[in-house]
Amino acid sequence: MYVIKKDGSREEFDREKLKRGVLKACEKRPVAIAKVDAVVEKIEIKLRSLKSTEIKSKIIGEEVMKALQKLDKVAYIRFASVYREFADLSEFEREINKLLKR
Repeated sequence: MYVIKKDGSREEFDREKLKRGVLKACEKRPVAIAKVDAVVEKIEIKLRSLKSTEIKSKIIGEEVMKALQKLDKVAYIRFASVYREFADLSEFEREINKLLKR
């Protein structure tokens, strides 16, 4: 399975890279490593179920965001700020407000 990045380049899917991204978002949060492993497993299964050899990085990012939103709200905001490239505080505020409404 290959990941198609924003710039159009391709790289082989790397489960460990996915895990590092989730772990980074969860850094210093009360999230057990077993839960991180479960999230990574669930995302990988979902991606492989798409039965495509090429997956856009956007799809992976959205799956990570869905999982983190359920796992830990702070980790979700951390990941979203990098993934969505928040430019200023108002973007953080909008995302937090969306989270609070759910």
